[in-house]
Amino acid sequence: MTIRNSSKAIIIQDGKLLTIKFSRYGNTYYNLLGGGQENGETLHQALIRECKEEIGAEVEIGELIFVREYIGANHELSMRHTGFQQTEFLFSCKLKEPKSISEVGYNPDKGQVGLEWIKVEDLLNYSFYPMELRETLINYSNGIKTRVYVGDIN
Repeated sequence: MTIRNSSKAIIIQDGKLLTIKFSRYGNTYYNLLGGGQENGETLHQALIRECKEEIGAEVEIGELIFVREYIGANHELSMRHTGFQQTEFLFSCKLKEPKSISEVGYNPDKGQVGLEWIKVEDLLNYSFYPMELRETLINYSNGIKTRVYVGDIN
């Protein structure tokens, strides 16, 4: 088993979180922008590349906000994610040119159907993954200090 690193962007603007909207397996759900680190890339380089691929825009990367693990065998999709483990590094980011984003970038993820700005205070009403991060993101956006390492959550 290989442990994969992933960089994610937390982009909050006017109280709204920029998310990728997916439609897969008969469900609609939302994720943060970002993805897997490739060989030879830093976490920042991976995040810049992923944002360009997914939304066609450049980001300015700020502080590391959270570290999350995902061990597939421990969660509801364990049959599909057997042997999959990922460590995610979630960074505060800003869009360099807010009007430059596109609904689907030049290399979208499988099942990506668009983007959605979700009011952070409404995250609990959405199928946003990881689900256990929703409350933490609400606290973060309200200036409430939270732990950096959030553990193996989904």
